[in-house]
Amino acid sequence: MNNNTFTGTPPKSTDFSMLDYDCAYLEGRSVRMSYKHIENVTQEYNTALINRGWRRFGYYYFHPICEGCNECKSLRIDVENFKARKSQKKAIKRNKETEIIIQKPTLSQAHINLYNKYHAYKHKNDGWSHRNISPREYKENFVEGAHDFGKEVLYIKDGNLIGVDLIDILDDGISSIYFYYDPDYLNLSLGTYSLLYQIELAKVLDLPWIYLGYWVDGCKAFAYKPNFQPQEILDGFPNVDEISDWKLFGIPQ
Repeated sequence: MNNNTFTGTPPKSTDFSMLDYDCAYLEGRSVRMSYKHIENVTQEYNTALINRGWRRFGYYYFHPICEGCNECKSLRIDVENFKARKSQKKAIKRNKETEIIIQKPTLSQAHINLYNKYHAYKHKNDGWSHRNISPREYKENFVEGAHDFGKEVLYIKDGNLIGVDLIDILDDGISSIYFYYDPDYLNLSLGTYSLLYQIELAKVLDLPWIYLGYWVDGCKAFAYKPNFQPQEILDGFPNVDEISDWKLFGIPQ
């Protein structure tokens, strides 16, 4: 499915929005999210939502509906035409001994420890807000709602779990949900390597897109995203019975 309307029967959902809270991307702004809670979702409907700018955590789908702000745009990588840069190819070489396992999302103490270690590092170095995640919260965000399309890509080095990439396999691509890694292995460039691996996986599965989530111009947390060209961008969040109008997007490097 590529820019097509959804003609099936949408699954039962509970729709609601949250109260405003401080935006993590733009200082001084507030954010409000629109949510759908869907327990029995098909891969086709999941594809339709992601293709129209929604994101998934667990059973919850969401996108921003911030008053007076339209800075969050959705990005996707054109898999067929992507060519790795010299610096990106170095990340592949650095990980020649990194083991990769793809499986249904799981929960272990190693997951919790790594997630909290990564966020403590980002709090110290990039000013992210941080509190340790509980096993219950992790399960709700990253294990539940995966059905048959949700996967985790585990990165293992020296017998240790050093990276976890949560993804959805869609009808027309791969949705990048969340990635976290061990900051002790910064030299491996795991963030870059994980996206390159997604692109190779999409090629194997004959899928045309990698859905990257949101782009906010000037936001440091998203600065890496334009490095994977060519891309398309979506302005707005059309309904599933409307065409999603993706356009070419590129930032000079």
